[in-house]
Amino acid sequence: MKGEGKRNTKCLVYVAAFIVFQTIIILAFALTVMRVKSPKVRFGAVVVENTSSSTNSSSFDMRLFAQVAIKNTNFGHFKYDSSNVTILYGDTQVGSAVIPKGRAKARKTQRFNVTIDVTSASLSGNANLANDIGSGVLRLSSQAKLSGKVHLMKVIKKKKSGQMSCTIAVELAQRAIQELTCK
Repeated sequence: MKGEGKRNTKCLVYVAAFIVFQTIIILAFALTVMRVKSPKVRFGAVVVENTSSSTNSSSFDMRLFAQVAIKNTNFGHFKYDSSNVTILYGDTQVGSAVIPKGRAKARKTQRFNVTIDVTSASLSGNANLANDIGSGVLRLSSQAKLSGKVHLMKVIKKKKSGQMSCTIAVELAQRAIQELTCK
């Protein structure tokens, strides 16, 4: 009879240890893999082409070739809807491009190119524009928001969105990007 009591106690200790071990594994899994984060959207690189500017008429026209990077740090893929990249001078839109719908694989960065035609046609009467063109450096900003869903293990779907906010300093004489900063 004494041996059975020890065996039962030993069995209970093993079962309790197994339950604690399984709880720790499930908790670690839930805190790492199942935690869904918003993807990061940034400009990877921007190239300026076809630049024309005039200090007299306070106008500019240019074409930007931009690489958009969507960094998905989740353990599931991010499927996003089509969206727009908007280029602003001050608070006025001077250009935009469409980001087609797509999918960023799990724990990967998807890169693709967009072409943005930027013009000052909507900036009539802006006093700062002549000064900026005269200085040779044009400061623009860009914004985009990608909305979609992160799919975990083909069962769990969480809505997430990534936002981009970049400032771009274009050196007009060199037709080059002097500074590109994204948040």
